[in-house]
Amino acid sequence: MKTVMITGCSSGYGLETARYFHEQGWNVIATMRTPKPSLLPQSDRIHLVALDVTNPQSIAAALAASGPIDVLVNNAGISVVGAFEATPLDYIRKVFDTNTFGVMAMIQAILPQFRAQKSGVVVNVTSSVTLAPMPLAAAYTASKMAIEGFTGSLAHELAAFNIRAKLVEPGYAPTTRFSQNTELRIEDLIPEAYADFARPIFEGFAQPALVTREIDVAQGVWRAANDTSGQLRFPAGPDAVALAAGN
Repeated sequence: MKTVMITGCSSGYGLETARYFHEQGWNVIATMRTPKPSLLPQSDRIHLVALDVTNPQSIAAALAASGPIDVLVNNAGISVVGAFEATPLDYIRKVFDTNTFGVMAMIQAILPQFRAQKSGVVVNVTSSVTLAPMPLAAAYTASKMAIEGFTGSLAHELAAFNIRAKLVEPGYAPTTRFSQNTELRIEDLIPEAYADFARPIFEGFAQPALVTREIDVAQGVWRAANDTSGQLRFPAGPDAVALAAGN
């Protein structure tokens, strides 16, 4: 029986992915900063572990408590939507700490285990903002684009150890709590000078033509985790698939 560790399982994609892998018969190590047992089924194949991907001691403790892992899913992330001009650089650094350096830290910590067992899969969850330029998402896009380039390069250097690296690129999911996963109010990040520009964009977000469901992403992660074809990118959700097809 295989084991998956998933970061950011308190809501949205991570929570649904944990449920999905459990339904497929896997052992699931569901991590979140503050474990909440009520979120997931009571099962001897689900283990909740406290984890802050920005804290090296937390990462080490989580891995030590988890035992052998077959697949690492880096899903934890924070958002920032608004005009770049109005976005504090201190907050952008926090976004990168989680979305970029947190991913790198998790991978660096687990690679010795993967090399020793001569197998392993890393699945990095990015975003459809990497598939086409999108307005009012410059800093967030930068944090995810960094992981796209990083993962492509990493896949080459890990192949010699029978370790695979994959990307899952979710589309826009208005039903998730991700857009609220930020300390800043969107209103504060849209200065008056940007109001006319931003208005139709937010109206489009309110009534999207295509949307991604949490299950789309969970299934995308499942496909990536089990793929042996050499495919690197897995767009998840109809909008992400459409964007990928247009590239």
